Amino acid sequence: MMINSDERILRFTIMQDHVGKSLSGFLSSRFTYHTSAEWIDLVGSGAVLLNGAVSSADYILAEGDSIQYCTANTPEPCIDSEVSVIFEDKDIIVLNKTGNLPVHPGGRYFNHTLWKILKDRFNVAEPVIINRLDRETSGVTLVAKNPHAAKICRQQFNARSVTKKYTVLVEGAFPASVHSCGYLTADSRSVIRKKQRFEPSDVSASVPERSSQWADTMFTVKERLDGISIIEAILHTGRLHQIRATLEFLGYPVVGDKMYGLDEGIFLRFCQDALTHADISKMRIQRQALHAAELVFRHPIGGRAMTLIAPLPLDMQELINTCTKSRR
Repeated sequence: MMINSDERILRFTIMQDHVGKSLSGFLSSRFTYHTSAEWIDLVGSGAVLLNGAVSSADYILAEGDSIQYCTANTPEPCIDSEVSVIFEDKDIIVLNKTGNLPVHPGGRYFNHTLWKILKDRFNVAEPVIINRLDRETSGVTLVAKNPHAAKICRQQFNARSVTKKYTVLVEGAFPASVHSCGYLTADSRSVIRKKQRFEPSDVSASVPERSSQWADTMFTVKERLDGISIIEAILHTGRLHQIRATLEFLGYPVVGDKMYGLDEGIFLRFCQDALTHADISKMRIQRQALHAAELVFRHPIGGRAMTLIAPLPLDMQELINTCTKSRR
């Protein structure tokens, strides 16, 4: 998928995996922020073009078909834009991202993104966001202001010379420590397309699938409260949903996690704006309780050691306080 930032147009080219699906069926399964009925209406209104022309919602897709979706008239969901600066100079800016803020434009989000805030509020002409946190993950976010700084920062991440520490609230009484190694792969058992599954493995074992990625995380318990635990997660690799998928496998899902939490149906109902009171109660908190607490790296210019820390956000602290008060 490609995004034209000026015209707010999403472009997607159909690959073999999606051949044979109807246009509306593909859109509703691939981009769940609209229902099937809404996608049918958008196709009919001309907001969605197929190969540059208006098409019917029941058109059967062929390999190489090009889909364009203009999001200019699509209302964007509310966000928490109160990001704060932890460190800034002419080459980098390090922010404390909130727990309801997408990093890059995509889906229903364009102006309501960290990328747009960096351009408009912090006057970063071409921001390069190095560690791309999930929308609901708060904490330390490193941004390069120029291509040279971006290159050096990425080299450090690729070489795994960066220390990434997260504070996580999980369901249950977590063990003293767990060093979890294995592979992340697409979860074929889930109806959620982008969900990952963690499979424990020895580093010398064969990769289960070509698309699988090695994941290595060290978890240490900090405190056990009534029903939940506060843990520290140190990532030795940086994979999509690494902490969340691994903790689900271990049996201690992240508090408030809609996709990898106590019930993945919560994620589906969230996408349809149909969360129930039972869902909200089960989540305990409105978003996944995952916070990028500390990032240790070397400055891209000069190489001096940098340790940047983001304090625990209010929503996670309030939950901890509530559980502390009810602790036996």
